[in-house]
Amino acid sequence: MISLKDITFRRGERQILNGINLHMNDGEHWVILGRNGCGKTTLLEMMTGYEFPTSGTVDVLGNRYGECDVREVRKQIGYISQSVMEKLTLRDPVWEVVATGEYAFLRFYQEIDEGVRLKALSLLAEVGLLHTAEQSLGSLSQGERKKVMLARALMLEPKLLIMDEPCAGLDLYEREKLLIDLGRLGRRDMAIVYVTHHMEEIIPLFTHVALVQNGEIAAAGPKKEVLSAESLSAAYDWPVDVHWADDRPWIRALPGGRTQ
Repeated sequence: MISLKDITFRRGERQILNGINLHMNDGEHWVILGRNGCGKTTLLEMMTGYEFPTSGTVDVLGNRYGECDVREVRKQIGYISQSVMEKLTLRDPVWEVVATGEYAFLRFYQEIDEGVRLKALSLLAEVGLLHTAEQSLGSLSQGERKKVMLARALMLEPKLLIMDEPCAGLDLYEREKLLIDLGRLGRRDMAIVYVTHHMEEIIPLFTHVALVQNGEIAAAGPKKEVLSAESLSAAYDWPVDVHWADDRPWIRALPGGRTQ
């Protein structure tokens, strides 16, 4: 499904990724964790073809970047990120914002096909926001806007859904409501890659975790093998304790400062 082999990436004098090897198989849903600046978002940009490695190979959905039309591959990828949200027009109707996902547009300048409109309304109903269809995007709460982004990303029925910190900026109530919607994605025939800073967002949907440290993969595999107190303390340079409840990990920072 996704294979990153011997990936290095430099931006100017800065080495961002160094010798990344990461393989995600069909039927797996992955979370990517790591400290700020460790290379998480750059990995997502590699997967979506918006960045290309200095060396190494990137294979996504059976296509090798550099040997295929990346634009065609992107039609099979749903992408949710703050950068996409910021490009949308807040005065546009919610249903229209969702419908733009059918064509990977940011907004429409022509008449919208009725079938596309009905599909957008169906997805809004699926995320519990059909009643907002005629409202402007700007009138919605942050949590509701994130749900709109999810509905928009699902318009093309992607084979791969990539999410970059979708719960960022949400309070506990809005976060948990969004996570419930994300949990239902397991019913769909697609793979998921999810970046977060918060381990409690690793809901039962997710099967595997990649822990990134200083541009390298510190650990990768089934989530309960990777999310140990030892590996997390080393990656975050701070002693932590991990507790599992309802198949979700909860992390507690321990006193004492940096790990030895």
